[in-house]
Amino acid sequence: QVQLVESGGGLVQAGGSLRLSCVLSGGTFSSYAMAWFRQGTGKEREFAAGITFSGGSPYYADSVKGRFTISRDNGQNTVYLQMNSLKSEDTAVYYCAAVYGPTGGRRAYDYRYWGQGTQVTVSS
Repeated sequence: QVQLVESGGGLVQAGGSLRLSCVLSGGTFSSYAMAWFRQGTGKEREFAAGITFSGGSPYYADSVKGRFTISRDNGQNTVYLQMNSLKSEDTAVYYCAAVYGPTGGRRAYDYRYWGQGTQVTVSS
């Protein structure tokens, strides 16, 4: 059974950086497209960044483009989200998601497997 475990969240000042990690177990990591979503308090879960199973062609929500970078290490079964120039509006629980196949999408229902989430809080 595929399981995802995120880490790396925390409290950071506006303008700072954090790197989130997500490890996939129970499956062949290189066979899964991966993504990061986030959900602020009282808000719907929204797409942040996605990456194909090979690591090519990452794609981003407009709200994070130019500040966040998604990457993956297929040898370590890990996907990362490097977050720079953080803003208070980036405060949310961040979720890692996976779907079997070369590419996912930008909608939550495109992904079958989810992590438990990691809290990111940006203080202004």
